[in-house]
Amino acid sequence: MSTTKKELAVAALRNGTVIDRIPSTALFQAVRLLGLEHSKCHVTIGNNLHSGKIGTKGIIKIADTEFPEEVLNRIALIAPNAVVNTIRDFEVVDKRPVRLPDTLTRIVKCDNPKCISNNEPMATKFEVVAHDPVVIRCHYCNHTVAGTDAQIL
Repeated sequence: MSTTKKELAVAALRNGTVIDRIPSTALFQAVRLLGLEHSKCHVTIGNNLHSGKIGTKGIIKIADTEFPEEVLNRIALIAPNAVVNTIRDFEVVDKRPVRLPDTLTRIVKCDNPKCISNNEPMATKFEVVAHDPVVIRCHYCNHTVAGTDAQIL
């Protein structure tokens, strides 16, 4: 076997979605945000893989599944440089970065114990005030938090 031969760190996918360039520290939060812990599809998770761009990264491969754009963009909160690849017949047919929406609803819990969203039955709502690094502000009490410190619901 040649020493120049390269191998895939994670098996190839026939059809589905690959989310790449997730910081290793945010990988399992991304799994939770996408609801993959309850998925019936084949899911492959690779963590602490070498990346020339970010040092170490995580990758998620979900077989036979394509997510709506608004679901995928939720992970931009914790992985703003993640890339989504759509795979069909082992070929990448679409490759795009995630984009953080201007408003996050029912994704993040407000840290302020006095916030109405923590004391009344209502959906949480945050506006994005900065993209790099990500900073969000509660719509109800104006409490701000870094995206990496946000409490994901």
